[in-house]
Amino acid sequence: MTTEAWTALGVTAGVFAFLAVTRIAPYLVIMGGVVVLSLAGVLSPADVLAGFANEGMITVAALFIVVAGLKQTGVLAYLMQRVLGRPQTALGAQARLALPVMTSSAFLNNTPLVAMLMPVVVEWSKTIRVSASLLLIPLSYIAVLGGLCSLIGTSTNLVVNGLLIQSGRDGMSLFDITPLGLPVALVGLGFLLIFGRKLLPAGRAAAATITDPREYTLEMLVSERGPLVGKSIQQAGLRHLAGVYLIEVNRQGQLIPAVGPDEVLQGGDHLVFAGMVDAIVDLQKIPGLAPATNQVFKLESPRVDRVFAEAVVSGTSSLVGQTIRDGRFRTRFNAVVLAVARNGERIRGRIGDITLRPGDALFLETAPAFVEQQRNAGDFYLVSKLDGDGPPTRERASVALAILVGMIIVAAFGWLTMLQAALVAGALMLLTRCCSEETARRNIDLSLLIAIAAALGLGRALEKTGAAQAIAGNLLAIDGVSPWVALAIIYGITMVLTEMVTNNAAAVIMFPIAMATANQFDVSYLPFVMSLMIAASAGFATPIGYQTHLMVYGAGGYRFMDFVRIGAPMDLLLWAATVAVAPLVFPFS
Repeated sequence: MTTEAWTALGVTAGVFAFLAVTRIAPYLVIMGGVVVLSLAGVLSPADVLAGFANEGMITVAALFIVVAGLKQTGVLAYLMQRVLGRPQTALGAQARLALPVMTSSAFLNNTPLVAMLMPVVVEWSKTIRVSASLLLIPLSYIAVLGGLCSLIGTSTNLVVNGLLIQSGRDGMSLFDITPLGLPVALVGLGFLLIFGRKLLPAGRAAAATITDPREYTLEMLVSERGPLVGKSIQQAGLRHLAGVYLIEVNRQGQLIPAVGPDEVLQGGDHLVFAGMVDAIVDLQKIPGLAPATNQVFKLESPRVDRVFAEAVVSGTSSLVGQTIRDGRFRTRFNAVVLAVARNGERIRGRIGDITLRPGDALFLETAPAFVEQQRNAGDFYLVSKLDGDGPPTRERASVALAILVGMIIVAAFGWLTMLQAALVAGALMLLTRCCSEETARRNIDLSLLIAIAAALGLGRALEKTGAAQAIAGNLLAIDGVSPWVALAIIYGITMVLTEMVTNNAAAVIMFPIAMATANQFDVSYLPFVMSLMIAASAGFATPIGYQTHLMVYGAGGYRFMDFVRIGAPMDLLLWAATVAVAPLVFPFS
């Protein structure tokens, strides 16, 4: 190998080592490796920037905006409630993910699928009190496994099919790979469900264990025709919320102070909660619950442009001694009080009837201008805008859902590429005011996008310098092997390359080698090509083995070795399963 090839291999190994033994942010480590390769002359400026112009990376960025619209309109919360339910254990949660994710990823590219589902799973983990670290790696792995089951499930399959056509062979139909991909995927899924809880890091239990001296009192209304009507407190998922709990129910003037899990909700019920500020924000997103005051619908600014803010009542404020209702917040401040906190004291009664005291902390829905206008005014001090999403825009939920369905349909039927469909959908989310520009910007994860682009740069270095081809050529230079052993070697090399470079690059490198090996043995190319498609996607042992692994890496709080611990056995298991099944489904002769 050349000096440049050895340099590329050495830097890649160094990146792996840093990821394994340090807690430095992954995007910094991977980008650092690309910078070193650029300074060494291995990568040109065009090579470095190519990752940032990659279609897959830009697609993920556009999907962040789509997800922002789905979150702010409440569609994600609705889908989470309807499809995923409320399992009681980590195993139950992983099993709930399996069917919808595997089925979807067989017909949708798994990278945008994970981009859409990742925030759903994070929110879901909070409500069911299961650590997100037990669910996000399974989400990525299950999406990859589902992609093995059809031609369009992953871009790798399409790349290999294109190479097959270029070589003068017939292309594959949609389900040609299914007889091999499906049993292999089921083997991987079985391993994940059986051993996932033991091999995955448990992480922090739930947000409920975090204490906050500001315990807010909040009143919410059960919508008359909402999905919670007729459900018990337990069935509605209001029994064990993270960081917040139900104090009492006010039903047509009758107070129910000790709310049991079997209490059935009725339309118009006023529910009084107490909890931390982040949990209070999350309550706004639950389908079927609305702010108890209709004042939020009378504010001047559109709801999509509003923010949540906190303000503390000053000792000299004219509000002191007045009830919240008499304070006329809407007309005086263009704001509505949603919750009140008072030195950890639990405040009883309806929000509007609370008499304000100096030092009371108010949780407000208001226009962005409120923060600047009142920061130096006499009525409040410590005025601040809350980070995170603003008030939900549920009136746009049907529009957001239509945009999502439309994006999936046009991409699935090939009317638009996934990039084009995602860009159009993101633009429509903004134009139809399903989410604000600020919310969209806040939801774009720049560190993840940098990590993906930089990982593509590392793969480009191994491919460009010939290091990857040299690895493949040296390992295949073995005399006296049978076609079955050669198939195992082809799979193993492809699997290793997938963990080091991108899945598509591994497929492109290994395709001519696989075809030449089949010709050398004078056997059918099908078991080699089909196994190559599986091996190029089924890289589970490193976070840079597949884009979806990188996406969940930071969100789940994982370390490099977390992927090795569960992914390496999966790699070996799928290697054995594929090599055993492929010649049976696609005989050598």
